[in-house]
Amino acid sequence: MEMINNGTAAHGTAVFAHEQTAGKGQRGKSWITTKGENILLSVIIDARQIATQPKFLLSMAMAVAVHDFFGAHCVDENSVKWPNDLYWRDRKAGGILIENVLRGMDWQWSIVGIGININQTRFADVIQNPVSLKQITGKNHDPLMLAKQLCAYLDKSYNTLCVNPASIKDRYNSILYKKNTTVTLKKGNVLFDCTINSVDEHGRLKVTAAMEQSFEVGEIEWIR
Repeated sequence: MEMINNGTAAHGTAVFAHEQTAGKGQRGKSWITTKGENILLSVIIDARQIATQPKFLLSMAMAVAVHDFFGAHCVDENSVKWPNDLYWRDRKAGGILIENVLRGMDWQWSIVGIGININQTRFADVIQNPVSLKQITGKNHDPLMLAKQLCAYLDKSYNTLCVNPASIKDRYNSILYKKNTTVTLKKGNVLFDCTINSVDEHGRLKVTAAMEQSFEVGEIEWIR
């Protein structure tokens, strides 16, 4: 954010952290990692080329990139859980958090924060169903080298978004966790079963219970 505020930001600038002590995820949840074992990456995106597009399309593009990168090293049963978590089977391998920077009403920059579990094998009890690449593959990996590979996937996906946003939405929905499956969600104090259908370009999750409904990010909680 400092580079954006002082005018030195450049599109594609990536900052790799070896440790994160105050990470945050969706809905105020913490992201806790072990020093030197994971990918902790912040990437600056010049949003002016996509400023007329719905902002969630950038989240979709980054999720597609993270999914495809992870799939290059772990080829089976990877998906994106709405809105932007990386899953392997039913376990969380990573997540994305995007901070958008506006000047007045103009969307100018975004900071894409990405955390992916690489070599970590012990997790805090507060983290539900975590998994790392090492646990899946049975071997150690170089987080910095993998982060550089990830940047290439991010760049490719962003470039696709600039010229063909519809393909990004289609790809995101093709890798959506539990798509066409019945799940249990919670809104307020009410639990309900529904079938996951898709996510639209504004980030709304579309489901079918007694009828088709859509929910904003943060409006519901995923139970199972």
